Amino acid sequence: MRKDIIYFGVAIAFIAIISSGFKAFKDESVDGFHIEDTEVYDYRVPSKDESLKSNYNIPFTGKTFTGFKQALAVKESAGLYDLVNAYGYMGKYQFGRSTLRNVGVYDFKNFLNNPALQEEAIEALLSINKWELRKEIRNYSGRVINGIKITESGLLAAAHLAGASSVKTYLRSNGKNGFKDGFGTSLKSYIKKFNGYDTSNINPNRFAKVIL
Repeated sequence: MRKDIIYFGVAIAFIAIISSGFKAFKDESVDGFHIEDTEVYDYRVPSKDESLKSNYNIPFTGKTFTGFKQALAVKESAGLYDLVNAYGYMGKYQFGRSTLRNVGVYDFKNFLNNPALQEEAIEALLSINKWELRKEIRNYSGRVINGIKITESGLLAAAHLAGASSVKTYLRSNGKNGFKDGFGTSLKSYIKKFNGYDTSNINPNRFAKVIL
C-alpha cells in the first residue's frame, strides 16, 4: 500500500514539473484578421460568367492619358464595350442616354457595338467637362480637401461619375456636400482614385461632339 502511495505521489510531481514548462496560450486578436462582435460577414463567390468577364489584361500605361481612360473603363465596366448596367448605363465608360445625346450619339444599339465610337464619345465628354470645370481646375488644383489633393484628372473623373455641377458643389462646400451614385460610389473616391493622371491633351470645348 505504501508503494502505491509513493508511486502516485511521484507521478503527480512529474506531471506538475512537465506542465510548468508550458505557458498558457493567450488569445489575442491580430489587427486586420479579426471580426468584431458587431460585424456581419457574408461572402459571395462570383459565378463562372462573372469570373470570365473579370479576366482581362490591362497594359501598364502609368499616369498617361491612355492610363487614365483604361483605369476609368476598368472601374466603370471592367473594360466591357457591350455592358449595360441595372440603371441603363451603357458601354465601356457607362454613358447615360442623355449624356450620349449631348455628345451627338442617338443610335444606342450602334454605340454598344462600336468600340471606336465609344472612345470618341469619352474624349468628347471629357472636353465638355473640362470646359465646364475650367475655373475649378484653375482655382482648386493643388489644394487638399478631405485629405485628398485636387488634380485635373481627378475632377474630370468625378464629373464623369456625378456631373460637372456636382463637382462644383463639392469644391465650393469644401467637401461637405458630396455625391454617391446608385451603387454607393462617391465623388470623393473618384477624385482620389484618378488623382494625378496626365489629361493635358484634352482641349476644353463646350460643344464637343463625336465625328460620325
